[in-house]
Amino acid sequence: MKKIANYLVATTCVLSLTLSAGAFYKVSAATTDVEQAAQPVDLTYAAKKALPAVVHIKYVQNSKTQTVDVQSDPFDFFSDPFGFFGNPNQGQGGTRKQKIQTPKKEATGSGVIISTDGYIVTNNHVVNGADELTVTLEDNREFNARIIGTDPTTDLALIKIDAKNLPTLPIGDSDKIQVGEWVIAVGNPFGLNNTVTAGIVSAKARSIGANGIESFIQTDAAINPGNSGGALVNTKGELIGINAMIYSQTGSYAGYGFAIPTAIMNKVVADLKQYGTVQRAYLGIRGGDLLDYVNSLKDQNKDVPDFGTNTGVYVESVEDNSAASAAGLKKGDVITGIDGTKVTKMAELQEAVNGKRPGDKATITWMRDKKKMSKTVTMKNQQGNTHVVKMADLDVLGAKVFPVSDALKKQLNISYGLQVKDVKSGAFKDGGISDGFIILTANDKPMKSISDLQDAVKSASTSKNPVLFITGIWPSGKTDYKAIKVGDEE
Repeated sequence: MKKIANYLVATTCVLSLTLSAGAFYKVSAATTDVEQAAQPVDLTYAAKKALPAVVHIKYVQNSKTQTVDVQSDPFDFFSDPFGFFGNPNQGQGGTRKQKIQTPKKEATGSGVIISTDGYIVTNNHVVNGADELTVTLEDNREFNARIIGTDPTTDLALIKIDAKNLPTLPIGDSDKIQVGEWVIAVGNPFGLNNTVTAGIVSAKARSIGANGIESFIQTDAAINPGNSGGALVNTKGELIGINAMIYSQTGSYAGYGFAIPTAIMNKVVADLKQYGTVQRAYLGIRGGDLLDYVNSLKDQNKDVPDFGTNTGVYVESVEDNSAASAAGLKKGDVITGIDGTKVTKMAELQEAVNGKRPGDKATITWMRDKKKMSKTVTMKNQQGNTHVVKMADLDVLGAKVFPVSDALKKQLNISYGLQVKDVKSGAFKDGGISDGFIILTANDKPMKSISDLQDAVKSASTSKNPVLFITGIWPSGKTDYKAIKVGDEE
């Protein structure tokens, strides 16, 4: 039965009923092998702490005029699609430009106040593309909000309102929560303000293939559209996660919801406040859960090697000039720990690495030929250095870029350029740029360094015509040019 991950932004026209939290019971630690004492769990304290600090967010994207390509009507005499008058559709090959008016979009979500001076954490998908953001507090006061920074990789965003002495929610340590603990989800599902639902932590470090970095807290507390950006709270009234999505066939609650743990949130928020973008460290491996790799071998009727461990992260490949390369990791190794903490699957490794910044030290432990190995290395950023990244605009490109090697410069008779690698979904893929392409100029400026491309993308994305006109060359020597859209047209 197919399941679908759904983001939790709700349109304001939907209404539904949601259950509130009451008193529940849990089983305490056993006093003997056979004796267990049931004690009531009162969730009213947690709800009382959380409700004032969870806000309603209204998203508005105004109507815009966009120019699109439309197919010409071949039977329209005046359009001259076949060129009877010497100008077949103005050289557009059967298409023509047409301006359209996009509809105004409105949606609602939730957010959590984390400081008395108005900083609010929510999901990136709650605020992405908004022209207006309105925050409503529990006491019905309304404020316009501005975006401080966003991080699509973790689906987190930091916004701010101009207010003082606001109620806040204490931030707990998500690493300390245990499967089976009671939690409440607080938010605004279906536009119903100040709604509390209750459940337990169903799993930790869950990955469901939705974002770049995933280590979700899974809960069976009812989470629905509109809960996005709301709070997952423990019985102490502490924030342990930001509700992000549900796993459902219908798009509504069907058993499980997923929250981004505060262990990830804290680092992202700190970076967005200080730098405006996340200073993200990369280990530099490709791989996955060892269990998945072993199962794939079994499915192919292949022999399964003795790795010396049954859990960990199988290393499929190691990137050059990365922390993993410096550590000496290679294909076939199984990572089992980082900084003394056991790693059993990729989600746990991602969460640990996400807490690092370029320049931080990390001790990696792995198994090779049934022997335990360990080394401390310096973490690097995606560009292979430890510099502070001041702009996040390159994220829209959906790929990595590196200065072209000296050998390739000589081979192609060029003096500079940026080579594209690891193209995923994003502007490059949409614009027809794939792995290996070498960027020589962008908007008529030479691309001699990564900062040159950062500047070009930032400038283009805020201009009236948010397009990057790129000239370049393929490793085969063929020259090419591309038009890459890096923003929304005004």
